Amino acid sequence: MFSRYFVAAVLLASSAWCAPQLTTIQDTLYVADGTRFNGTLTIRWRTFDASDTSTIAMQGVTVQVANGALSVQLVPTANSVPAATYTVTYNSAGKYQFQEAWSVPVSTTPLRVRDVRIGTSSTITPATGSNGSAVSGLISGTVEESDVNGLVADLAARPVSGPGLVPGRVAVVNDLGALESADGNPTDCLHVDGSSGPCGSSDGAGVGQVSFVDGEALTGIVDGANRSFTISGSPTPASSVAVYRNGLLQKIGQDYTFSGQTVQFVSAATPRRGDTLLASYRISDNSTQTPLPSPQVLCTGNGGSVTATAFASLGSCVIPASLLATGDRVEVRLDFEHQGSVSGFTFALHWGATTVLQRDGGATDSRIAVSANAGLWASGAQWSFQSWGSALAFSAGLGTASDDYTSGLTIDIQGKVSASGDALVLRSYSVVRVP
Repeated sequence: MFSRYFVAAVLLASSAWCAPQLTTIQDTLYVADGTRFNGTLTIRWRTFDASDTSTIAMQGVTVQVANGALSVQLVPTANSVPAATYTVTYNSAGKYQFQEAWSVPVSTTPLRVRDVRIGTSSTITPATGSNGSAVSGLISGTVEESDVNGLVADLAARPVSGPGLVPGRVAVVNDLGALESADGNPTDCLHVDGSSGPCGSSDGAGVGQVSFVDGEALTGIVDGANRSFTISGSPTPASSVAVYRNGLLQKIGQDYTFSGQTVQFVSAATPRRGDTLLASYRISDNSTQTPLPSPQVLCTGNGGSVTATAFASLGSCVIPASLLATGDRVEVRLDFEHQGSVSGFTFALHWGATTVLQRDGGATDSRIAVSANAGLWASGAQWSFQSWGSALAFSAGLGTASDDYTSGLTIDIQGKVSASGDALVLRSYSVVRVP
């Protein structure tokens, strides 16, 4: 009986004596914001012989770290054969992985992480030990795309380069959703389907490059009765037409209707004498007409006044040489005010040396309006005018002028009163060239 107990005791003592010595690593880990680290440490090693000749087989162990508390016992490697180290991988919430190497010495007292860490370089510091040292180290191995949350989905959603992608050219999307470069000459225009061609060319459906007509004057008599006016082009589309009356945009269906090239004002919106009517619209360049350039304001402003009984210039517009050309039209608008009621007055409009208009107003006339046009020929111009006043009857006329506008031309506005005491004031005037 005694011999059996003795043998068991010897075997237990022998077993305890044969267990390799362990060193305790104990520390408190923190992350960079001061909170405690939570996660796991995966510790791996290759086969080695401990200093007491114990054979340690290649394996690994995972240690849980809760609220920063780390405690693990490992066989010392400082004197192992062959020289061995532990590879430690830090994991937190499956998002971060950091690796470092540990060399564990023989110690009867617990060690901190800083005491066993070796070979640190290119470090990132998401965690620190209780002594303030960084919990980071060598980053090694390969990280798979699937190991990074959301990376595979993000990569699948991004545009990819196609075989026809050339740096420095406009990118288009091919049938497979990949990016390629538009093909064509550097001066070509690009279509929405990715094709290209000379700018202004037809797309095969009869629709060419779009051009714009801006501020075209409507054709028609503005006499307070006429409601039908026309434009020179055929808008494409018809809905692109925008009509302006004295600078205010008119509403189609409410102020006017449009058909073909005709603008028909409704009765309640009949243009009054002196109104300015302009239109803007789009046209296709495969149509038969040529887009018109915008009108050009040559002169505009307030004029002077006269209280004398002799003619005096109230305003003028000096048009330089070579500005006007055959086919141009020049429009002149004038507004006079008669101050006083003692006598009448006279006003006149001169196109170079040609008198286009001269009329007399009575003592009771307080306002006068004048509208004149000149269409340029190769050797002169045909002019026409309309004028009326608060008491002065409406009058119109036309004629021709042989003045050489190519060398420069002066449009002069003159006035006088019949007797002292009254004044004639040129309130506003404008001279517009319509090419």
